[in-house]
Amino acid sequence: MAKSEESEITTYDTSGRSLPILPVRDTVLFPHAVLPLTVGRDSSVQLINSLGDDKTIVVVAQREARVDAPQPTDLYNVGTLAVVHKVVKMPNQSLFVFAEGLERVRLTEFSQLSPFMRAQVETIPETIPPKNSEIEALQRNVLTLFQQIVAGSPTLSDELSTVAMNIEEPGRLVDFIASSLPSLSTSDKQDTLETTDVRIRLEKVNQHLAKELEVQQLRNKIQSEVQDRVQQTQREYYLREQMKAIQKELGEQDEGARDTEDLKTKIESAGMPDEVKKEALKELGRLSRMSPMAADYSVTRNYIEWLAVLPWNKTSGGEIEIPKAKEILDADHYDLQKVKDRILDFLSVRRLKPSMKGPILCFVGPPGVGKTSLGKSIARALGRKFVRLSLGGVHDEAEIRGHRRTYIGALPGQIIQGIRRAETKDPVFMLDEIDKVGRDFRGDPASALLEALDPEQNSTFRDNYLDVTFDLSKVLFITTANMLDPISEPLRDRMEIIELQGYTEEEKAHIAFQYLIPRQIEENGITTEQIEFPPESVSFIIRHYTREAGVRNLERTIGTICRKQARRLAEGKSDKLIVTKEIVTEFLGGIKIRSEGEIAERTKRAGVVVGLAWTPSGGDVLFVEANLLKGKGGLTITGQIQDVMRESMQAGLSWVRSNAAQLGVVPVFPGVFTTQSEFHDLPVAATLNENGTVNSETNRAAQGSIVTIFGTGFGSLSPQPVDGSLFDAAALPTLQSKLSVYAGAAADVLYAGPAPDQVAGVMQVNFRLPATFQYPPTMLMFVGNQPTQYFTVWIDGL
Repeated sequence: MAKSEESEITTYDTSGRSLPILPVRDTVLFPHAVLPLTVGRDSSVQLINSLGDDKTIVVVAQREARVDAPQPTDLYNVGTLAVVHKVVKMPNQSLFVFAEGLERVRLTEFSQLSPFMRAQVETIPETIPPKNSEIEALQRNVLTLFQQIVAGSPTLSDELSTVAMNIEEPGRLVDFIASSLPSLSTSDKQDTLETTDVRIRLEKVNQHLAKELEVQQLRNKIQSEVQDRVQQTQREYYLREQMKAIQKELGEQDEGARDTEDLKTKIESAGMPDEVKKEALKELGRLSRMSPMAADYSVTRNYIEWLAVLPWNKTSGGEIEIPKAKEILDADHYDLQKVKDRILDFLSVRRLKPSMKGPILCFVGPPGVGKTSLGKSIARALGRKFVRLSLGGVHDEAEIRGHRRTYIGALPGQIIQGIRRAETKDPVFMLDEIDKVGRDFRGDPASALLEALDPEQNSTFRDNYLDVTFDLSKVLFITTANMLDPISEPLRDRMEIIELQGYTEEEKAHIAFQYLIPRQIEENGITTEQIEFPPESVSFIIRHYTREAGVRNLERTIGTICRKQARRLAEGKSDKLIVTKEIVTEFLGGIKIRSEGEIAERTKRAGVVVGLAWTPSGGDVLFVEANLLKGKGGLTITGQIQDVMRESMQAGLSWVRSNAAQLGVVPVFPGVFTTQSEFHDLPVAATLNENGTVNSETNRAAQGSIVTIFGTGFGSLSPQPVDGSLFDAAALPTLQSKLSVYAGAAADVLYAGPAPDQVAGVMQVNFRLPATFQYPPTMLMFVGNQPTQYFTVWIDGL
């Protein structure tokens, strides 16, 4: 051992020596520290037992503590030269060794691996910075932080602060603090051991101390808060027990007992069935034995309250007066006679037999025809409470049947909740938009409605939350839908379908004057003395600004006009507003819907037929046009036609082709049913022979009917039959002021009058064939005021 004059630090001569290596787990031995080590591995025990007078060893930490037989690669390269002071044998054959660290050493070369490891080591000198104010400040800061940590930690002895204060050398102080901190990981301690520069070592330990102090302060804060809460809970418990003792001495009941008595009183007065009452009293008994702090206390209490507040035997409505009910229905709704008759029939039977089960009515119709408002009128006519539940977009079955009490926040289904809101067991319960009920992984609400809407089953309806039966047979369920198709067949079978069709223009006008206009005048803050709607203006609005089955848009349009008048009054214009057609156009803009003359105008031309499209929300008139032209015998269909319509058109054409001979249908164009002609959209059946004469088989059908004749070609002025070949429409000569139609050799006059206008090169004449007219005629033609203008014809409609 020698003493260096420059560093004033004791060093030990380790050159040329092979020292035994003691691997340790999760432990780092620092110089100048005495550390007790437990030695249990056979190799380590043999190492300690082999020591003679020289007790010097090298203590090195393992990289992985899980390795039981470490090799040189499993050890760190830097360890601590140590001397063994005392060895104590333990009962389990392990050794308890007290070793003192001397200095830092680096392992250079292993000379022995078994039975224990030996290696050549070299001393690692420390780099000691000169003493200055910065080093001193850093040393003091480290010491202060360490003292604060020791003072705030219940596991560290206060003597550690005293020992640290007596260490003057910064290097030894850092090693002492690093070895004393239990929160410092093995890797951090090893990093501190391998750092030879004292200044850097001080900075690293300072950072660890600052972090540890922050964590310790936060831990102490949390512990303090928890302790305060525990003390507050214990304090409340003691006070509550004292209160119970005082109330017992005074003969008073505590709050929990009073709550239990109140619930028992509600149960007794609720009029529950015996089975339900038994279940409620059972749950009440559990509640009385339960602490208010228990987790199930609020769940059980809410369940008992739900049972107690439901109207088990409360009914609404009194004696049913049929004339009064009819008066209410007529006052609230115009027309709807079929619906009113069905409701009055039900009320009449109910008057004669009060115990009858309520029917399930389903009002089906387009939006705005008064389905929901009709339900309100029924409730008013019956004198019952009205409850409405919208089923549009409902996907969860629990919305109908409720959640089981095992779920957090469980509640009964919407049907039971509606019964509770109504506070009676026989309200008018409207289930709106039943055709828009959804279905997904959470269940099928439509299937859950089967029990509620079945008069034979709903007397024992069981909600998942209540888990007891509730009688719904007295409830008058009314459902509404726009379409029947989305409703499942089993659910539709349980309901009585009543269809509400759309209103006509006259009905809308009556509704507007009787209901809509007075309501909009009142809602917009004006009076009947300030605005007037003439009948022709209301019809003008209905015809040109609203096209709907109901009256919602009509009411909105009337409301727009009323708001315009309210604005005029607010601007100081106090004169009465007469809503003329010009005022309507000014307030609502130009005409949006044009319907007059459209059918007559479009059907002037040949090959146009009128169809009707119908949906539950309304309909429209469709115009289907057909053209016949030369081609390959194909059928071309244009427009937004779906597959079913296309198949129908193709089937119709195929049927006509296959039965052309039996029907006597011979086309104007030769080969029209072969491959020489082509159809566009729907074909128009011609009823002339190939030479232009009328087919005799259609004589009876044509007699006394109105026939339309179209010019289709040219011929020569002679008694011979006229050729019916295709002609160029652009070459058709323009007729002048008059037109005559002749038929047969006797030149019977079928039509004489003004010449019609040409539409796309085709002229149309309507006339009636006489009953005595004989077929076939020699020719059938119509002539202008010039002798050379006459044509063969195509008769449509036979």
